[in-house]
Amino acid sequence: MTGFGERVRAAMDEHGPLCVGIDPHAALLADWGLPGSAAGAREFGLRTVEAAADRVGLVKPQVAFFEQYGSAGIAALEDVLGAARDAGLLVIADAKRGDIGSTMAGYAQAWLAPGSPLEADALTVSPYLGPDSLDATAALAKQHGKGLFVLCATSNPEATPLQSGAVGDQTVGRFVAERIAALDTRESGSWGDLGLVVGATVRLDVLGLGQGFVATAPILAPGFGAQGARPEDLERIFADLAPFVIASESRSILSAGPDRIAEVITARAELYTRSHGRTPDAARG
Repeated sequence: MTGFGERVRAAMDEHGPLCVGIDPHAALLADWGLPGSAAGAREFGLRTVEAAADRVGLVKPQVAFFEQYGSAGIAALEDVLGAARDAGLLVIADAKRGDIGSTMAGYAQAWLAPGSPLEADALTVSPYLGPDSLDATAALAKQHGKGLFVLCATSNPEATPLQSGAVGDQTVGRFVAERIAALDTRESGSWGDLGLVVGATVRLDVLGLGQGFVATAPILAPGFGAQGARPEDLERIFADLAPFVIASESRSILSAGPDRIAEVITARAELYTRSHGRTPDAARG
């Protein structure tokens, strides 16, 4: 069974680092001429999946924008997740779950167990009930070839005081990163399955992730597109970490509307792959 990290690596080699967010919030639904309902969110998600397929390797549905519609919204999300995985896309469920004991085990089963209605390829999780609270979730993910993206250095500025705080002689962000890396057993030279969320708009040195920090698994980087970071900034921002970075864009792509979204995804993918010196097949068509 090929692990999640190696599947990400292959997807990025083929399609480049762009990940398309699926965020059906009210303003975008209205712009797309869709109702502000579970049915609208479902149609929005399915159209985005169709536009992303064969153009990028990864999509990231924002769970909150489906959850807000209750059970019908969850059913809509199940359809979008299934369609994305059937289209050959790697799916990151952006749910930011975090808890302890049996509660976290329940979240892990919901999002990462094969055959679950909400099955995704990876899940965003929070370590702020203590990184050890993710041990069982990490074990289940690796058992099934799934992945985690652990909130480490997020792009929202109000998180900086917490994530740059001290745990002994390390920042909180560096402590989280090293604790998660220690859980991520892998073969030499392969990518691990337990990645980090590191925003493209943060100061890596302030958060302890600058010089001397070595990535061993994918890094999910929000902050590109509408939040200000550009494709050509990726290598400057992340330096030696750049080959591991998944550049997540949502509004900057979704705001193109249903008639132009495929065109915009292709153009954005080309910008990223050009910056990395690659021209994958998907970017040509």
